[in-house]
Amino acid sequence: MSSNVTIRLTLDSSAVSRQKPSKDEDWGLNESALVLTIFDVGAVKAQLDTLDCEYQDRSIKSFSGTFRLIELYTLDPLNNTIVFANKPAFPSLLETPLSGPGSVEDAAKKMGKCKKIGVLTSGGDAPGMNACVRAVVRYGISKGCEIFAVYEGYQGLVDNGIKKMEWKDVRGYLAMGGTNIGTARCMPFKTREGRLQAAENLIKNGIDALIVCGGDGSLTGADLFRSEWTGLNEELLENGRITQEESEAYKHLTIVGLVGSIDNDMSSTDITIGAVTSLHRICEAVDSISTTALSHSRAFVVEVMGRHCGWLALAAGIATGADFVFIPEKPPVEDNWADTLCAVAHRHRQLGKRKTVVIVAEGALDKNLNPIKADDIKDILSERLGLDTRVTTLGHTQRGGSPAAFDRILATIQSVEAVDAVLNSTPETPSPIIGMSNNQVTSGPLMKAVKLTHEVAEAIGKKDFARAMDLRDPEFADQFDAYTATTILDDESMLLPQHRRLRVGIVHVGAPAGGMNAATRTAVRYALNRGHKPFGIYNGFPGLAQGSVHELTWIDVDGWTHRGGSELGTNRAVPGESVDMGMLAYQLQKFNIQSLLIVGGFEAFSSVINLEKAREQYPSLNIPIALIPATVSNNVPGTDFSLGSDTALNAIVDSCDAIVQSARSSRRRVFVVEVQGGRSGYLAVEAGLASGASTIYIPEEGVNLARLQSDSRHLMAMYMDDASDKSEGRIILRNETASKTYTTDVISEILKDEGHALFDSRTAVLGHIQQGVNPSPMDRIRATRLAKCSIDFFEEHTSAALERAYANNEPVPIELSNATESAVVTGLSGVSVTYKPVTELIAVTDMKNRKPLDAWWMVHRPLVDLLSGRGLFTPQAQATLSHAKK
Repeated sequence: MSSNVTIRLTLDSSAVSRQKPSKDEDWGLNESALVLTIFDVGAVKAQLDTLDCEYQDRSIKSFSGTFRLIELYTLDPLNNTIVFANKPAFPSLLETPLSGPGSVEDAAKKMGKCKKIGVLTSGGDAPGMNACVRAVVRYGISKGCEIFAVYEGYQGLVDNGIKKMEWKDVRGYLAMGGTNIGTARCMPFKTREGRLQAAENLIKNGIDALIVCGGDGSLTGADLFRSEWTGLNEELLENGRITQEESEAYKHLTIVGLVGSIDNDMSSTDITIGAVTSLHRICEAVDSISTTALSHSRAFVVEVMGRHCGWLALAAGIATGADFVFIPEKPPVEDNWADTLCAVAHRHRQLGKRKTVVIVAEGALDKNLNPIKADDIKDILSERLGLDTRVTTLGHTQRGGSPAAFDRILATIQSVEAVDAVLNSTPETPSPIIGMSNNQVTSGPLMKAVKLTHEVAEAIGKKDFARAMDLRDPEFADQFDAYTATTILDDESMLLPQHRRLRVGIVHVGAPAGGMNAATRTAVRYALNRGHKPFGIYNGFPGLAQGSVHELTWIDVDGWTHRGGSELGTNRAVPGESVDMGMLAYQLQKFNIQSLLIVGGFEAFSSVINLEKAREQYPSLNIPIALIPATVSNNVPGTDFSLGSDTALNAIVDSCDAIVQSARSSRRRVFVVEVQGGRSGYLAVEAGLASGASTIYIPEEGVNLARLQSDSRHLMAMYMDDASDKSEGRIILRNETASKTYTTDVISEILKDEGHALFDSRTAVLGHIQQGVNPSPMDRIRATRLAKCSIDFFEEHTSAALERAYANNEPVPIELSNATESAVVTGLSGVSVTYKPVTELIAVTDMKNRKPLDAWWMVHRPLVDLLSGRGLFTPQAQATLSHAKK
């Protein structure tokens, strides 16, 4: 209708007035409204202002700018909603507009000059680089910045391969390996003339900040570029290549570094982007090779990347149960390392092993700095032991494939920090490098990190291997010690005195989780190396009550590292509740179990609490008890990560990738994907971040109708912004206990109805698929470390009683330890292994909802919505994110 038409609404005198909604409420959430299509929105606004009518402007501009939907919401005298729209309207399509008050444009104005940031990837490609680009682009836009991709690394700076990135340009980036914006060697950038040209291109594009994702060489080049910037600027001005205004406007260059390297070779960070995915590729290959080696009783020598860093080789050795590893930082101490290698391989064969796997880093050295090559190892095993030996060089397969969930999350949260670092930077601020320390994102001086990294190679060159190990992340030395103690030193060199040896029981409790078998394998091997006797308790505590206890040998647990599920068998029965405590105490005394290792989830945590409480009544329970958390839900207090949670995340993300592909192929389809997690939203939050979910529903927040309506409008906006022939597939993750009323099916139906035929909706319930087939490398490595530390814990808490009995020539007492500190959760806090008494953890645990009171991962929750475009630029969203990050 034309704008000069007058509409008169006649009110029925018998009509009942509605309660007037608050100004802060979204008036578009009213159940009904009168929608009027208009063309001259300015005239309507002017008339509403003249009449002093309150209204809400819910206008939307698409991310690409291809359309603008204008919606004005006002109220009639009875507080009914009236909508003025410039298109045949749906309800308001976004919680917050991308233009208008509180929008992208408004936020940029409030921030002053719009910041223009370039992002480039350089050096060797690493899985997760695309996730970096995606997060920089989307988070940068959410902060009112303009983001430019620099294609082909530094070559793009020299050749002006610079393109402004829009929101939708990075769709699908999370699941892609490598780097979509390219990386290349650039000799011109190593010259001053090349850097001069790069500076001119940046200034002409209005860019004065670069986020660089690469290795130490790439980051060093970036910092050099910044140090020369003033001189380059002046030279360009003198030569007339830039104007005085341009020179003044771009006096300073901001550089922020992200470490993309599969080698995990950068100091000052615990892990680098791409390293974990590369480890996945190696373990997949070695697991496959192992089946052939086992079939033919062969030996395989596998060469992996790592010129100056042995992290990949060491981590792969732990995760695959390799017989021997060679790394640059810690060469064999013997002059004749071949003798040691043969002794280990021969001993393992005598114990019953049918295969031999040796992993060697490409930069492996002996103590005299002579290279140790895969072919040399092959010849030694073939000639000295007569083993049918083959060499496999994995090469660039280690760089390939879709990023693991860990790298997607790592790249995302670090890139968000990188954008904030750019915005907080001053000309005096040293170039920062974004890293990880103790499970927290960190920011430190870039060149200090590079200097420390170079010192590793220098220390190796000086044969100062202790210094080289110290310069690696804190877990590196612990992992090496754990590997050596459980795999190499099974030659009686670690045996304790006879009177200090224990009988160790191992039991699995709760649902199966990836890493349970790896923990058991390590506990058995390490216990045997120390002289202890390990006993497997089959079928959880009911099995113990029935006396299903069997001594485990070295060969019994061979190959368990890469097996999923639970070889001992597990169930949810808890002592004192569904299993008689007296019978358990009887069986522990009958088999003379002197320490108890429990591997499991929240039921296992409850079990330790009950066992500790029953100590006064049953003397045989006065033994050290350690719980290794193992549950996909990651809901056990006392640890940052439970075994199985990383495996579950990867299973969910792999499934979501396939679901997104199906949704994309079907056009305009949303999948509501139900994930496990109990009353903890950990899996939904982390998988949502890693898979690019449009939103998530978790128990911590709950679900209501207003939220669902808001989400449907968000989805409608996204689909209206899609090209008609290239519509995206989208997913929403719902935790299984998020709501009793709004089930997965109900949510899907509501979204379908509210979508007004713009999109279809389907469901996918992943169920027990989330437990995974084989444990992820991270779960295997964590299991190995925690199991080794648990045996050490048992020794520490029994030594006093055993030594006292030995000194007094008395029998070993039944009660070896009754201190509350001897019933603990052996967990991970950052990079440290901790032993937290369950009696102390009760106070920080929501026992009713079976989870810790503090959830460190909730800091990631706002990013899920922010990076999907929901709630963009709302003060609430920004405030929530800022508070969470603090």
